[in-house]
This record gives sequence, C-alpha cells and structure tokens, in this order.
Amino acid sequence: MNRVLVVDDDSHVRELARIFLEPEGFRVVEAADGAEAMRVMEGGGADLAILDILMPRVDGYALCAEIRRYYDIPILMLTAKSATPDKIRGFGLGADDYLTKPFDPQELVARVGALMRRYEINCSGRVEIGRTRMDRKAYTVTIAGGAPATFPMKEFELLFMLAGSPGRTFSRETLIEKIWGFDFEGNERTLDVHIGRLRDKLGEEGSGIRIRTIRGVGYRLEETPEGTS
Repeated sequence: MNRVLVVDDDSHVRELARIFLEPEGFRVVEAADGAEAMRVMEGGGADLAILDILMPRVDGYALCAEIRRYYDIPILMLTAKSATPDKIRGFGLGADDYLTKPFDPQELVARVGALMRRYEINCSGRVEIGRTRMDRKAYTVTIAGGAPATFPMKEFELLFMLAGSPGRTFSRETLIEKIWGFDFEGNERTLDVHIGRLRDKLGEEGSGIRIRTIRGVGYRLEETPEGTS
C-alpha cells in the first residue's frame, strides 16, 4: 500500500485528503508543518508527499527542497497560492505537480494516482502501450515487435511523458517546462515540430497509439482501437 504524507496546518484539509485517498488504497499519514513532516520522513517515510506552502515553522517551499534533497518521491504542492511565480518557484524546488485551493478531492485523487504511475514508470525506465515499447535507458522505441529505433533525446522524453499518462491532456506550457526547462528561449513552434516528427515516426496503424491535438490547450496520447486488439 502506497503511503501518502499530507502536510497542511489545516486539519480539515488533511481529513478531506484522508477521506478520499484511503478508499483508493492509499495509506495517509499527516503532519501539521514542515518540521513535523521531516520527522515522519525520517521515521517511516512516504511514497508521495502533498504539501501546503503557507505553514508555521518550516513552510512548504523549504520542506519541498528538503524532501527533494534526501528522498526520491513525487511531490504535489496543494496551496492557495495560485500566481504563476509561486508555481514556478515550487517546480524549481522540485515539485512534480501543483493543485490550487479550493480543490476538487476527486481531482486530488486522480493527480496522486497519476504521479504514482509516472514515478513507477520512471523507476522501471520502460513504458509499453499499444504496440509500442519505450526503453528510457537506451532511448529506444520498438514498434510492433520490430527492431529498436533510437530517438533523439527531446523527442524520446516528450513521447515518454505523454505515454506515461495516456488519456491525460498536457498543456503546451507543461510540456515545454518539463522537456525543455523554465529557461527555454524558443517558442511553441518547437514543440509542434517535435510532435510532428513523432507522429511521422510512429504511425497510428503500426504503433497502436496516436498523439491528439487538443485545440487551445495542448496534446494527449491515446491508444487506438487497433492497439488494444
């Protein structure tokens, strides 16, 4: 059972997270601030951490940096601070996802599940979907049992990220930040070019997957009906 650490000085938020996460098979442990959270980590640890930002003694930013320094677990920031600079700071300190308050508990559960799946995929270094298999250690993609093909690093990382969460729509901003970084000086056309190259190399019939454009938002990867047969 995956152990989720919920850190928030609001006991109602912690209780709400527990009510919705535990029926989904997660074991929830709680902490009211960053100092208490680190004691939990040093004790039994956790498989994922949900952090508020505005807390007494040790705030969420400092806690995020401290967890990332010593532990390799997914981190979800759950906070009322919704400004872009706050999000950028959180991601810069090592957060994997960001959800603002007030929040839908079902969305929290979905994001926790997605983070755990991506983490498990990243640890294994392999993704298999449709008739396509990806090996992150070698940066190779194997389609329909053919010979492994080596993809350029950015193309591979983009495909690996999309395939790690099939059906999830990624915004252009998220994809650019995760693949090219916050200091990327190019434009969205670079992303479009890489998506186009991936589509050409994969082919829906052979790979069993497709990358769909979500107009005005970004992209998502889907398994085709042929890929599930």
